Amino acid sequence: MSVKIRLQRHGSKGRPFFHIVVADARARRDGRFIEKLGTYNPITNPATIDLNVDAAVKWLNNGAQPTDTAKAILSYKGALYKKHLQGGVAKGAFDEAEAEKRFAAWVEAKDSKVQGKVEGLATAKSDAKKAALDAETKVKEARTAAAAQAEADAKAAEEAANAPAEEVTEEQPTAEAEGTEEVQA
Repeated sequence: MSVKIRLQRHGSKGRPFFHIVVADARARRDGRFIEKLGTYNPITNPATIDLNVDAAVKWLNNGAQPTDTAKAILSYKGALYKKHLQGGVAKGAFDEAEAEKRFAAWVEAKDSKVQGKVEGLATAKSDAKKAALDAETKVKEARTAAAAQAEADAKAAEEAANAPAEEVTEEQPTAEAEGTEEVQA
């Protein structure tokens, strides 16, 4: 019997959610499985992976073959690295305590990287929100200034229409006199 570590698809259309399972290779994709090792949610950023690393290492040592995607997930969570360290212990390169120390250091470094990405995404989101707010404020100020200018122009035009009626009558004879002079010349 060939055993695989693979993903079982759950979730609705367009919103996938996966269970990481150990299953017989002959079983259907979403069918029977031997053991559930964890979950994988690719919708979140960064993707959320909950994995029982010890159970995954146990199955890897028993000969279970991960699919390509499952192998990437196992590598990301450190199951393959832990199996590698256990191989070093079996060969006598170092003891179990040293292997656990190395694995804990690797997990801590990985968690800090993931936390850095989460903080970077949060910072980028807040910066984008601030930039959008600043742009909106500038547009609002421009609209307010344009409305104030239009109101001032309308008021000036109204005053010009009411008050200069007398001045226009005085200027018209001058313009006519100038026009006659040019025609005569």
